[in-house]
Amino acid sequence: MHDNIKQLCQIADKPSRRIIGLMSGTSMDGLDIALCTITGSGNLTKVVLEHFMTLPYSLDFKEKLLTVFSKETVSLEKLCVLHPWIGKVHAKCVNETLLHWKIKSNEVDLIASHGQTVFHAPKSLHPTDEFGTATLQIGEADHLAVATGIITISDFRQKHIAAGGDGAPLATYGDYLLCAHPIENRVLLNIGGIANFTYLPAGGSIEKTLSTDTGPGNTLMDAYTRKCFNDLTYDHAGAIAKTGRVDTELLSVMKNHSFFNISFPKTIGPELFNLDFIVAAQIALGKTILPNDLMATLNRFTAETIADAIYKCIPSETNFVIYISGGGMHNGMLMENLQAVLPNIVIQSTSKIGIEPDAKEAILFALLANEAVAGKPLLAGGNATKVATTLGKISFPN
Repeated sequence: MHDNIKQLCQIADKPSRRIIGLMSGTSMDGLDIALCTITGSGNLTKVVLEHFMTLPYSLDFKEKLLTVFSKETVSLEKLCVLHPWIGKVHAKCVNETLLHWKIKSNEVDLIASHGQTVFHAPKSLHPTDEFGTATLQIGEADHLAVATGIITISDFRQKHIAAGGDGAPLATYGDYLLCAHPIENRVLLNIGGIANFTYLPAGGSIEKTLSTDTGPGNTLMDAYTRKCFNDLTYDHAGAIAKTGRVDTELLSVMKNHSFFNISFPKTIGPELFNLDFIVAAQIALGKTILPNDLMATLNRFTAETIADAIYKCIPSETNFVIYISGGGMHNGMLMENLQAVLPNIVIQSTSKIGIEPDAKEAILFALLANEAVAGKPLLAGGNATKVATTLGKISFPN
């Protein structure tokens, strides 16, 4: 047996594993690094978050990413060279963070790397093509493994697509394993660049869960802030939106987009919800909206499309609690709007159920890596995949 395979078998046989989960979202704020101790697998999984840190990306890093991010036409050379470079940058982040935490690399069993999504192309974006759903994450895991000396699991979304899913959201697995409850119906809502939720009916199996994107989370607000408000990269706490007035006509035009008529579960990205979407909506409306009013409208748009999706997916007589995570939860105006359109629903941070909200997605990928080496294939909820699936590809340090 190859020594690498032997080492992987030994890791799989351990009662618990120390796994670093890495997450870099479409907001490109930075790299989330979560060091987890994971005991068991499947329904017996227990997670302890030992450490968590977000390392902000430099302006130079973001500018390089933006040359290939969510664009139909890019330089193949730039895409090619960024793929390993991002892997090396993420490895440097891991090594620096382990040094800060005073943890040696040989004390970590696995890295779970999401990589950086640069394009997400669900079938709904090209319905007349012969091609199916596709997605692309860059940040080559071989470079991560070699530079850190730690076995790395990566590229989790491809198997989900191969098994009949859309490659997103993947939260079903982690939400079910960590958050399912015997008597409480739960909605795990994550508001990142794109908003998504998992519905966990009380006492239900994973086959009865539903995980879906709802539409924009922060992506439209962030893009418009970068364009129109000096050197700001996002609307901190919703301060700009609070000063504006919601334009109900523009809101109606945006909500009439065909994406919102696609059946659930579904997925989307900034390939649709970007500055061009905002321009097209104003052209359809026949007028230009003042910047602060437009920000207020985008904020409300995110809240209403989240609420609309929840109401469509969950039977009206069902009582449930929403547990929220992601950067959007720090936008006070968005939280006010969300509570206003979900007036009878309790909305709480995932911290109420023992999950650090900012670390949740990084923890998710650590869980997926744990299942890849020590668990067994799982079905995604809501018939998102046709077969039970093990996600992730393995890169060895040597």
